[in-house]
Amino acid sequence: MALPADIYTEAEFSPDTLSHLGPLRGLAGVWRSDKGEDISPKAHGPERKTFIESVRFDPIDPQLNGPQLFYGLRYHMHINNPEEKITFHDQVGYWLWEPATGLLLQSLTIPRGQALLAAGRAQADDTRFTVTATRGDTAYGIVSNGFLEEAFRTDHYRCTVVIHGADSWSYELSTTLVIPGLEAPFDHHDSNTLSRVAPPEPNPLALASED
Repeated sequence: MALPADIYTEAEFSPDTLSHLGPLRGLAGVWRSDKGEDISPKAHGPERKTFIESVRFDPIDPQLNGPQLFYGLRYHMHINNPEEKITFHDQVGYWLWEPATGLLLQSLTIPRGQALLAAGRAQADDTRFTVTATRGDTAYGIVSNGFLEEAFRTDHYRCTVVIHGADSWSYELSTTLVIPGLEAPFDHHDSNTLSRVAPPEPNPLALASED
C-alpha cells in the first residue's frame, strides 16, 4: 500500500462510534441463537453438532494509527452445546472498519493457542461482507501453537456475515485444516443465524461527550 507523506498526524474523528460503524452497525448489541451448526474433524470422520451461541458486540472509542482511523466493535463469542453447560468454544476480538478506504478487519483469539487477523473490503451500506486470512501472510495471517500447527494446521480462514435487518444476522465460517492421515484438507465449517437480545450501549467517549 502507498503510505501518506505524513504518517504521524492523527486523523480527525467523531466520538460517536455507533454512527460511524458503516457495515458493522448491524452487529452492535447482544445476540443469541440455539441453532448453530458445527462440522468438525474427528478420528472416525466428520462430526456434526448443534450449538448454543451468545455474542456481545460493544462499540469502542475511535482507534488511530496516525492518519489511519478505525471505528469498531469489541466482541466476545461464547458457545456450548445443548447437552453440556461447559464451554464448547470461546472467542474474543475486534471488528474494525476504516471509512477512508473501506478496509474491514476481524481480529480474534481463542484460548487453545490460536490467533488471526482477517481482512476484506466493504462500503458503508453493505449488508454482506467477507474477511479472509491465510497462514504465512505477514499482514493478514494465522498463528497457532506448536501442537495445532502440526496436528490441525489452519491454512485459510474465511468468514462471511449477512445482516438481515435490525434484529438478525448470520455468518458462514470456513477454516481449511491440514491433518496428518487425511489425503485432502478438511473444511471445518460453522454457521448460525442470531437474534437480538439487547441493543448496544454507546462507546465511552460518546457517553462522555453527552455530559
